[in-house]
Amino acid sequence: MNPLNESLAGRIAVDRDGCLYDRRLRSLVGQLPPSTRISFEALAALRMASHAMHLHMQRWADSHGLSEGRLQVLFRLRHAPGHALAMAGLAEALNVSPRNITGLVDHLEKDGLVERVPDPTDRRSVLARLTEPGARKIESIWREGIERELPLVEGFTREELVQLRHVCLRLFQRMCEIGRNQ
Repeated sequence: MNPLNESLAGRIAVDRDGCLYDRRLRSLVGQLPPSTRISFEALAALRMASHAMHLHMQRWADSHGLSEGRLQVLFRLRHAPGHALAMAGLAEALNVSPRNITGLVDHLEKDGLVERVPDPTDRRSVLARLTEPGARKIESIWREGIERELPLVEGFTREELVQLRHVCLRLFQRMCEIGRNQ
C-alpha cells in the first residue's frame, strides 16, 4: 500500500455539508473558535495535498533518473524560445536561488541533457540550453506527464477545477503580499 494511503486510512471523513475533513486534525483544533478552526483545517489540507503532490512528482522524476528540481529545469527549457534561458531567468522562473540553478544545471550538463552557451544578446550572461538528447528525453517525459497528471483530477467538475485554481492562486498572491511586507 502507498505510505500516503496508510497514513490517511480512516482519517478523512465527510461533514454534514458533504465536505471532506481530517478527523485527527479536527480533534486537535476542536477547541478553537470555528473561524480559526476552519482556517487551520484548510491550510492543513493544502499542506497535505502539497506534500502528496511533491512525493508524486519526486517519484516520477526518480523513475527517469532525475530529481524534481532537474525535471523542472528541463520543463522550463522545453518551453523556452530556442530551448534556452539565461541562468538568472531560469532561477527566477523556478523561484530558486542562482546557486541552486547552478547546481541543477551542473548535474544536467554532466548527464548531457543541458549545455551552457554564451548569450548572444548579453556578453555577461550565460544560457542553459537543452541538448538534442535532453530535448528528446523531456519530450517523452512531457507526454507521459500529461497522462500521469490528468488522473489526479479525474472526476472533478469544471467548477471544482476552476475553484481549486482560483483558491490556490489567491493563496499564492497572499503569500507574496505578506512576503513583501516582512
